[in-house]
Amino acid sequence: MLRLASCSLPLPSSPTTLLPSFSFVHLPITSIVHPSLRFRRRRRFSSPLSLSICCSLSPSSTSSSGSTCQMEDSLLYSRAYWVGKSLIAWNEDFGDGFCYLLASRDASLSIANNEIKGEDVKIKLEEDRAGFPTHVVEKFPHIRDYKAFKLPTSLDVKHLLKCQLAVVIYDPDGKCRNCTGLQLPGVIDELFSYNGPLGAVFSGDAVSLQLWAPTAQAINAYIYRGPTGENPIEIVQLEEDNGVWKTKGPKSWEGCYYVYEVNVYHPSTLRVEKCYANDPYARGLSADARRTFLINLDSDELKPEGWDDLANKKPVIRSFSDISIYEMHVRDFSANDFSVKPELRGGYLAFTLQDSAGVLHLKKLSSAGITHLHLLPTFQFAGVDDQKENWRFVDFSILEGLPPDSDQQQTLITAIQDYDGYNWGYNPVLFGVPKGSYASNPNGRYRIVEFRKMVQALNHIGLRVVLDVVYNHLQGRGPFDEHSVLDKIVPGYYLRRDVNGVVEQSTCMNNTASEHFMVDRLIIDDLIHWAVNYKVDGFRFDLMGHIMKSTMIRAKNALHCLTKEKDGTDGSTIYIYGEGWDFGEVAKNGRGVNASQFNLSGTGIGSFNDRIRDAVLGGSPFGHPLQQGFATGLLLQPNGHDHGTEANADLMLGVSRDHIQVGMAANLRDFVLTNSDGKEVKGSEVLLHDGTPVAYASAPTETINYVSAHDNETLFDNVSLKAPMSIPVTERCRINQLATSIIALSQGIPFFHSGDEILRSKSLDRDSYNSGDWFNRLDFSYNSNNWGVGLPPREKNEKNWPLMKPRLGDPSFKPQKSDILATLENFLNLLRIRYSSPLFRLRTANDIQERVRFHNTGPSWVRGVIAMSIEDGQDGVSGLSQLDPMYSYIVVVVNASPDEVSFVSHSLQSRNLQLHPVQVASSDEVVKRSKCEASSGCFVVPGRTTSVFVEPR
Repeated sequence: MLRLASCSLPLPSSPTTLLPSFSFVHLPITSIVHPSLRFRRRRRFSSPLSLSICCSLSPSSTSSSGSTCQMEDSLLYSRAYWVGKSLIAWNEDFGDGFCYLLASRDASLSIANNEIKGEDVKIKLEEDRAGFPTHVVEKFPHIRDYKAFKLPTSLDVKHLLKCQLAVVIYDPDGKCRNCTGLQLPGVIDELFSYNGPLGAVFSGDAVSLQLWAPTAQAINAYIYRGPTGENPIEIVQLEEDNGVWKTKGPKSWEGCYYVYEVNVYHPSTLRVEKCYANDPYARGLSADARRTFLINLDSDELKPEGWDDLANKKPVIRSFSDISIYEMHVRDFSANDFSVKPELRGGYLAFTLQDSAGVLHLKKLSSAGITHLHLLPTFQFAGVDDQKENWRFVDFSILEGLPPDSDQQQTLITAIQDYDGYNWGYNPVLFGVPKGSYASNPNGRYRIVEFRKMVQALNHIGLRVVLDVVYNHLQGRGPFDEHSVLDKIVPGYYLRRDVNGVVEQSTCMNNTASEHFMVDRLIIDDLIHWAVNYKVDGFRFDLMGHIMKSTMIRAKNALHCLTKEKDGTDGSTIYIYGEGWDFGEVAKNGRGVNASQFNLSGTGIGSFNDRIRDAVLGGSPFGHPLQQGFATGLLLQPNGHDHGTEANADLMLGVSRDHIQVGMAANLRDFVLTNSDGKEVKGSEVLLHDGTPVAYASAPTETINYVSAHDNETLFDNVSLKAPMSIPVTERCRINQLATSIIALSQGIPFFHSGDEILRSKSLDRDSYNSGDWFNRLDFSYNSNNWGVGLPPREKNEKNWPLMKPRLGDPSFKPQKSDILATLENFLNLLRIRYSSPLFRLRTANDIQERVRFHNTGPSWVRGVIAMSIEDGQDGVSGLSQLDPMYSYIVVVVNASPDEVSFVSHSLQSRNLQLHPVQVASSDEVVKRSKCEASSGCFVVPGRTTSVFVEPR
């Protein structure tokens, strides 16, 4: 349950507003979550949720319509939409009554005894039988069937938008029949869309401030000398110019801090409030975002040596098809690395070292082929105090002495989990400033300089940097929440609301509305800011499906227009991708065409391919944890879970094989293959169990193939749950390697969770967003993979503790250092193989269709075996152009069976295929037993092994 708290921005010697004595109305909300999604994070909600809305009235009942106005809480809801200057939408029929718009400058509207009082203005509305223009229906498709009401064209709308507003239906006798508040984004966008400067602008001897706040009645800026304490050195009143509030100050303001006081009507309290907020376009902050720091990012003192020339020293990317991504949490990288000085662990500067265990590991990955390091959120987020002296810790020596299957570790960790230094960071407060807890000092310029040094250092070792951006929701809302910013400045605009005016929560938090002009603009401005001022190389969008497709396309175009000459950044090399899940209020284009997997086809924007993940591992993150998949023993080595009859398990295995093959062909809609029934089908004709097509991409760079990410169990933990308990740990390691090989050798863009390559475990934790360093530990000394450090936190795991306990308690499940090193070598070799030939990184859908083939298909296939060939051409000889100077033909054979298999492919006869030199030179004696007999086309591949055969030119 959420309760509005008192303002968290202390403003000494400034006016304050105390929270009055309010009653609370509890509105039930049901969260709908896509099966591919995960309740990972951030705040602990149950379903249905309860939101507490402050009200100075005394509500008696609720209803969306009625013949009399006996509902004294009607003003709490905003069921009407002001969609254009002269048009209001409301799902009400006033019949023989009369409809009016009421406005009160000081928010004095009240209802009692079927009468509404307190208005300053009362305007009669007429029904508009012409309905809504096309642009309104496209922007608000969920209200397309509402009735349209006309306002007088001469109305001073801009003045009214600063008031408390309501639409009311009166009976012929003047009694109130129904009333509601209004949602204003439509009319605000029509009248106040703005493309000028925002935030702090430094020019010559002046500093100017600009804040977009068209519904505000007055705004003051409190200027402070330092990040905490003391009285403001100045209180400046801003002047409004068509919704933008401005002021200009002296150059001496640079290096100071400020907070805005915004006087504005807030629909959540039905009052005109004094809201204290940071600048949404802040580029610097004090600790925990108490104040905005006035900092000029172009200042030379903020630039590491060589910073301005970094664009010319970036690792070269010739095509997005050449990308491979490694996902990392900033704190995970070095918090447990004893080769890093204690004061640098867990922060930006740990990436700048040259010989730490973690940096040496990244160098190995980079030299083998990893191109991009994806960092989990690094903007200012809630959940971790920026000031390290406030953190609490559990003594690891105590935890290390507890049994591997004990629940005591999680009890001690969760007791302080909200007060330690750990959180994934999906709790946005301000998008445009690096997180302070990762800096050596959260105040002043440190976080800016250190973030730049991190990017520069990573580029230096060959890694481009991807930022995880979370524009789909915000941590705070309302006038008093300490983490609320945007909803204090333009209440009811930035957050998406349902038909009752309640903030949507389908992302587990306060959903933003990129269909609104200035939200769309904020997102694009922020991306450009990170690309230009921090020279980042890519962006991963959290819950991208909750953002409009138009926003994503504009963002991509804006980024690609950046140039080295003009912006110091080559925008054409910036890659964007994200989670294209389609659920909640945006599902099926419910709020406009959204950036979901299918809608993004043809845009060049990547989205995560959950189909290949689920087929390889089995089930889904929200299915039964023991459900097996292609790589984890389905049919071939059952684990005792009920997969139905043997015939059903065989069918499931064949379907999984089809899904993987489509994924290995970059999940292309039009790629033609032979399915498990022996039929030639397109990728879009291969279906999930609910009839949804498996394939959705039209280009290889639109598919991100993966089997694990920060969400849900790690790859090794999934394997340890799904594989039979009786097999030795060495076999689990080979399954881990097999799953990774499918991703590494597929067309499309491969994505790896940090630690996949060293058997990383979180002790079976399925949602470690707040599980601290203990469960999230990475060990780049390779001595441990963190298996068996206790039962994972109760909140998300308790129901599966009976499955976990015998596994965690069995010492044979824990890998040895030799297992970790062997898995790392295998991973590096897979990358080397991928980058040994451009045939693994084909750039067009047409190239994939012409060159990629699957063998061992149809009903008579050898179970557990996928065989993929990639053919190169020879200029002037065949219809295919030559891409690879070394190899004319490549065959990848994946054997998920525990036993050695042989199969014959007549279409591969007479090929001079040899085991790839990288595998020949490896220390894996098993893969070296792989054979190919050219005359017969017979392949022999050991159990749980992926073998790559090449035909040299």
